[in-house]
Amino acid sequence: MKSRLVMLMSVAIATLSVVIAAGRFTLIVVPPKPVVHASLRPVLGSYLGVYEPGSPADFQPIAEFAAAAGREPNIAEYFSGWAEQFDTSFASTLHSHGITPFVEIDPTDASMVAIAAGDYDDYLRSYADAIADFGHPVVIGFAHEMNASWYPWGYTHVAPATFVAAWRHLVTVFRQEGADNVTWLWTVQADGKGTGPIESWWPGAQYVTWVGVDGFYYRPSDTFNAVFGPTIAQIRTFSIKPVLLAETAVGPEAGQYLKIQNLFQGVVAAKTLGLVWFDVDQHDGILHQDWRIEDSQSAAISFKLGVRDDLAPASSAGA
Repeated sequence: MKSRLVMLMSVAIATLSVVIAAGRFTLIVVPPKPVVHASLRPVLGSYLGVYEPGSPADFQPIAEFAAAAGREPNIAEYFSGWAEQFDTSFASTLHSHGITPFVEIDPTDASMVAIAAGDYDDYLRSYADAIADFGHPVVIGFAHEMNASWYPWGYTHVAPATFVAAWRHLVTVFRQEGADNVTWLWTVQADGKGTGPIESWWPGAQYVTWVGVDGFYYRPSDTFNAVFGPTIAQIRTFSIKPVLLAETAVGPEAGQYLKIQNLFQGVVAAKTLGLVWFDVDQHDGILHQDWRIEDSQSAAISFKLGVRDDLAPASSAGA
């Protein structure tokens, strides 16, 4: 009788141990990260963006641009160096004005091979977590103008297959972290002398939300069809994704009043989402002109007309 009692107690203790162990095991299971959904509507002709030097340090230049343009932009671009964290404070300031942050991640100090291999995943997860915590739409570009040769990740420096692998890996990490509030903007340089065939760098439709094209009016002969037409035609051979002019401006040498009108009319005719104006005073030759509209009355007047007559109402864009 005693031995049976001892056996029953042993079984009970063993069972309790299993239950406790199971409970402990359950406690250390990490639940999947909640997915944060927030997206921008791809309304044609509805996006007016701006890049101001010094962003994200100060909102004032954006406010000055808005006054000159006759409308507050709904996208504001800034560049984020590799290993820099997402600037939640600046993003919150933009959001309070109804503006979506557009972050161009610059991997100059990183290896594209290492990005693709996952060597920087701790950094990428941290960045993605911050964006998910922000909770509002964010546009992210990465290693832009890769079809040109002037950046270390670009044409003749990094094989297109390596770029594609890095892009796909970055997008995958962000999605694993639940950052589904990102609009992924894959941006090429407008086709020209020294650029490569843009389809070589295409990551695939499942890894891209919008396609960006960068291009400028430098000379009087420049028109929308000349600057952007061939590139948009190439894009349409492999993608139907919405197109945004991700960085553009008209220089004084091109004749700003007439050519700004041509730019806005082209945005509509080509059925693009809109444009991001490169509002920078460079003064360094024809390729680096004073692109600002704030210090040119004719440019500001033309820009206001373009915004008023050609762009859709600001309220039609956004999350």
